[in-house]
Amino acid sequence: MVFIPFYDGNRLKRIRFQYVTLGLIAAETLIWLFFEATGETGAYLSAFEIVYGFIPAVANDYAVLPADYAKVPAALTYVSYAFLHLDFWHLLGNMLFLWVFGDNVEDAFGHARFLLFFLLCAAAGALSHQFLMPRSEATLLGASAAVSGVVAAYLMLHPRVRVWVLVLGRLPLRLPAWLLLAFWIGFQFTMLALGDEEVSYAAHAGGIVAGALLTLVLRGKGVPLFADPDEAAGEAAAGP
Repeated sequence: MVFIPFYDGNRLKRIRFQYVTLGLIAAETLIWLFFEATGETGAYLSAFEIVYGFIPAVANDYAVLPADYAKVPAALTYVSYAFLHLDFWHLLGNMLFLWVFGDNVEDAFGHARFLLFFLLCAAAGALSHQFLMPRSEATLLGASAAVSGVVAAYLMLHPRVRVWVLVLGRLPLRLPAWLLLAFWIGFQFTMLALGDEEVSYAAHAGGIVAGALLTLVLRGKGVPLFADPDEAAGEAAAGP
């Protein structure tokens, strides 16, 4: 990872507390800890990950799960896969991005719409992955598509906010969100075009596109796009 975000200093303006963002982080972390405690994480997928992960070939009826694994409707896996991670670093990367950027997107959308947004971006990522790799029998796991949607929303809502990041994992810099997030989004599409098969950049791309489109319709009434930080602060101060 070229940069690691850890703080944006972008205060909440419309909600008192980011319950959904922290609830999602807690749920993702507790699920991973459960598998870690039971020895189910690692190079080989557990039965639970196969059952609740997303498998394009199964969704497209090119393959059928054995009876022991076919325990839930295939439609559920378009979302459930986003709550499972392969290892600690996979989890940590997604949760850091959600921690830094999720609260302000939740602030702009409201609690219920942000939860809906997160789930829809996850589903869009699975659909994109399914479309581009229709016969793949590999199991898709992780919240990356949903988090990619959050990144797209933050870029549209707060491009001028400055974010503290560690560049190359060691150099702390405070840089504008538009520079960081536009670079990150561009990297996802570049890797998709190059055909990297180890990471599902198709899922990331689907989440990004869904996040951008959903931001247009799910943000709260009066929430501006591409707001200047000073303008947003003035708006909040002048409110009821």
